[in-house]
Amino acid sequence: MEPILSMEHVTKRYGTVPNQTDALNGITFQVMPGEFLGIMGSSGSGKSTLLNCLATVIQPSGGRIVVEGVELNTLKDKALAAYRGKTVGYLFQNFELLDHLTGRENILLPTTLHGVAAQESEKRLEHLAAYLEITEVLDKFPAQMSGGQRQRVAAARALILHPKMILADEPTGALDSQNAKNIMEKLAGLNEDEQATILMVTHDCTAASYCKRILFIQDGVIFHELRRGEASRRDFYERILKVMAQLGGGSSHVL
Repeated sequence: MEPILSMEHVTKRYGTVPNQTDALNGITFQVMPGEFLGIMGSSGSGKSTLLNCLATVIQPSGGRIVVEGVELNTLKDKALAAYRGKTVGYLFQNFELLDHLTGRENILLPTTLHGVAAQESEKRLEHLAAYLEITEVLDKFPAQMSGGQRQRVAAARALILHPKMILADEPTGALDSQNAKNIMEKLAGLNEDEQATILMVTHDCTAASYCKRILFIQDGVIFHELRRGEASRRDFYERILKVMAQLGGGSSHVL
């Protein structure tokens, strides 16, 4: 099986000499189809820069990022738009929903932009709304939803185009513990039931315990790697906590 993502000696530098900062310093790893990979590290470790390079928000200074056999820096115009719309789906910490659109309209917006037929769009919406338990808020505006509902609507929007890979940036960061648990159970379910490939940046050991593999980043390089294997989620959490303690971060409980 070929990896869906390969990052090869990726670097990212900000500023100029003598005030240059290396956010990424030769990151190399692969993600296989169907993986649920967590990226962890303390503030300033480079994890958000890594995700932004994958999202093509910023360009790396060096190295190669290859997704489904295509090097990202070769994508232009329509191919780049297709990558951003169909190859990857984005789940943000602060939801990024449009306030003047209903839940239904927010979710369907990508299908409108990318020319998915109305009947097919509605079929996908119905399936996702049932799975994510948001049917009752589809005709509400974001201001009328709870934080957990807004994040699940955002998840449906990220999934509506059937992306090859989901990029989740601190998806539980703006949620209380119960809603954080709910969204992580949904993401883990998508990974298990539909073999969704998920790459999640998080500082939260509880959220990370749902992953199958975790890469820990420090000073722009991979510091450590953990695989869950047959361990329980609680045992995996304890292992994660020990590594994060070395990095100066962590959390106090597992849900």
